[in-house]
Amino acid sequence: MRKPTCVIVTGAAGNLGRAITTRLAGEGVNLVCVDRTTDALAALVQSLPSEAKVLTFAGADLSNPAVAQAMAEAAVDSFGGIDGLVNTVGGFATGPVDGDTLGQWDLMMNLNARVALVTSIAVLPVMQAARYGRIVHIAAAPGLKAGANQAAYAASKAAVLRLTESIALEHRRNRITANCILPGTIDTPQNRAAMPDAKVSDWVLPDSIARLIAFLISPEAAVVTGAAIPATGLE
Repeated sequence: MRKPTCVIVTGAAGNLGRAITTRLAGEGVNLVCVDRTTDALAALVQSLPSEAKVLTFAGADLSNPAVAQAMAEAAVDSFGGIDGLVNTVGGFATGPVDGDTLGQWDLMMNLNARVALVTSIAVLPVMQAARYGRIVHIAAAPGLKAGANQAAYAASKAAVLRLTESIALEHRRNRITANCILPGTIDTPQNRAAMPDAKVSDWVLPDSIARLIAFLISPEAAVVTGAAIPATGLE
């Protein structure tokens, strides 16, 4: 069984990123934890097992190709390669198609689609050289079918889906897989505050998604690629 060289987790200090990082650290995976916030990254590392091997990469604007390239180079320098990329960076905004949509469109395309593209470009040469890799992006159900007031957000997530499908087909001969997760409403403090009357029991726990992602970046998931996987069920 292949021992992981390292997995990069972007947005590592966020709710989902933290769950993924904690899960992988518990499995002995070497980690590169990437986030914009230095203090949050430091707190995350403090919460991990003392034996965890973690490189932090703070203050990162991953829409910038030079920054993403530096991230990949730091991973290789520290751990000798990159087995996986789990990209949780993204944003959410809604509104009707009107005079304000262009700004929202640019924001969503940058946070969701461009970051997915730029981070993929950064890690793929390393994975190609090793003839092995796992890429997981976070998409969303509106990327399959948009609802009212979702034009910019849905379009950006659709772009993530199409990007992932293309990567999967282009690199399957190199044993590189690429998949998307389509989460339901994730049970986070922010979502609870924003939707105080919602039925929280129907929401998905971050660790449940983290377990799914841990499988997708494992050697056992070699036959799963180009998929958009709903993560909406209950345990």
